[in-house]
Amino acid sequence: MSNLPEPKFAGVLTLSSSCVIDAPIEKVWGILCNFQSYSEWNEFVHAQVIVDGKTKKPLPDQTPREGTYLLMDVFIPPSADLSRSPSSRPLEIITAVDPTNHRIAWQNCMPAWLVSAERWQVLSVVEDGKTLYETREVMGGIAAYIIKWFMYTNLMKGFQAVADGLKKRAEQLQR
Repeated sequence: MSNLPEPKFAGVLTLSSSCVIDAPIEKVWGILCNFQSYSEWNEFVHAQVIVDGKTKKPLPDQTPREGTYLLMDVFIPPSADLSRSPSSRPLEIITAVDPTNHRIAWQNCMPAWLVSAERWQVLSVVEDGKTLYETREVMGGIAAYIIKWFMYTNLMKGFQAVADGLKKRAEQLQR
């Protein structure tokens, strides 16, 4: 059974991925919420930094909290090459951090008529104490059509790269 909540809106485009990870849920949650370590395992988003929403400068406390902002370096298609420049650097606001239910979400800060996007990453316990990772992003607005037509395949590769990277990282740390 999925731990993903219902989307807040019906979008033009939905991206998703999932995987089963042979590691305890708390270990996977710790990796997922440690944004500064993303470049060590995530080929799609090399950096996620909690920033001041106006200056975009990193805040001293990098603990994810609702209402704080994320600045991401996104690589489309995903790449392990840390010398490459990011394809985009979106500013997002964290809308949910729920350690009890192992859910975290954010949405973009662009005008909704242009592009609205809501991203969830969730965990749940499955057979033999393994962890199910699920992620979904729903996009709406005019630009979502352009994204769907021209970027869908590479974005799906990115979502799968996150799932694969998280699985590999958590299972390596579990050994």
